[in-house]
Amino acid sequence: MSLANKRIILGVTGGIAAYKSAELCRLLVKAGAEVRVVMTAAAQQFVTPLTFQALSGQPVLSSLWDAASGDGMEHIHLSRDADLLLVVPASADFLAKLVQGRADDLLSTLCLARSCRLAVAPAMNREMWAARPTRRNLEQLAEDGVMVLGPAAGEQACGEIGLGRMLEPNAIMAALPGLMGLGALAGKRVLITAGPTFEAIDPVRGLTNLSSGKMGYAVAQAAAEAGAEVCLVSGPTCLATPAGVRRIDVQSAAQMRQAVLAELPCTVFIAVAAVADYRMDVTATQKMKKSAGGLTLHLVANPDILAEVAALPDAPFCVGFAAETEQLAAYAEAKRTRKKLPLLVGNLAQDTLGQDAAELVLFDDQGKHPLPRADKLTQARHLVRRIAHLLND
Repeated sequence: MSLANKRIILGVTGGIAAYKSAELCRLLVKAGAEVRVVMTAAAQQFVTPLTFQALSGQPVLSSLWDAASGDGMEHIHLSRDADLLLVVPASADFLAKLVQGRADDLLSTLCLARSCRLAVAPAMNREMWAARPTRRNLEQLAEDGVMVLGPAAGEQACGEIGLGRMLEPNAIMAALPGLMGLGALAGKRVLITAGPTFEAIDPVRGLTNLSSGKMGYAVAQAAAEAGAEVCLVSGPTCLATPAGVRRIDVQSAAQMRQAVLAELPCTVFIAVAAVADYRMDVTATQKMKKSAGGLTLHLVANPDILAEVAALPDAPFCVGFAAETEQLAAYAEAKRTRKKLPLLVGNLAQDTLGQDAAELVLFDDQGKHPLPRADKLTQARHLVRRIAHLLND
């Protein structure tokens, strides 16, 4: 990815993850960006300014009272020609500062006085991440238009395991096209469904599908990498939200349909989710007791979300998925024709369910295009490139 001529301000706050910011700085410069680093006093307890100066080739700024600009207005001038202000890592304390509009050092003042986009990559202990004040702060940041990247789950410096670990530099780099409006889908709104749905039978039982959500999440990541504004409507999964993607969690097919319709209009709708075909006509309010005589469930059809969206007068570019167990080409093409889709992705369910790799076939008006077996993110990137090609054809 080229970031030639892009000006990025890299803010670094206090936390052990600050050492990863040095690698991010290196990757940004390697990609062609001009990087100016601004460090808080706490950040300098973990990594020295000299490290970032050597990596960026620019003096590191840390004080409101630095006279480098000549007029003492560095906190104003810095963001005026910047394309992005990226705070990595962003501590719990710094997130709170942003919400409160505090401006007691150079970085917080710069964030308040900025005229460019602001993104943060949080890093903190799992309990700090889960704390109610932090959750409230994140909600306010989203409302204020601040883009939040991560965090990831994993082992933390304190020895605990959970959410709060900063995204790796490569993952942050992959999210930058979406943040900066670059890539083949720049300026496009992409709506994606992923994962299974869960249809309650009673308070403790339900109907669902064998879907890990991995393919849908990979497509969401690939679309964000291509510069799209991505909304992911997800059924129950244990997957982390891809960087730069807005996620809406749902359970049932009806909830998924409601969320999808509420997010329209969009440029592209990609229906990856394995939506249950049927649900209970009436969900039991109490646990159904086992009977020696067996049990009969009365089911009704769920709405076909993809067909409904594709039939709208102002329908987006719709992409469907067909997981079959036999006669893939015949069944997939029949589904594409029936729903009048410009593009459909077919695969054999027994070869892909729950796995990290997939062998796919793309079906469109120009024929079928096999994608040899590869990891799902690679396949998702192929799919996104095909969508971009068809949109611009």
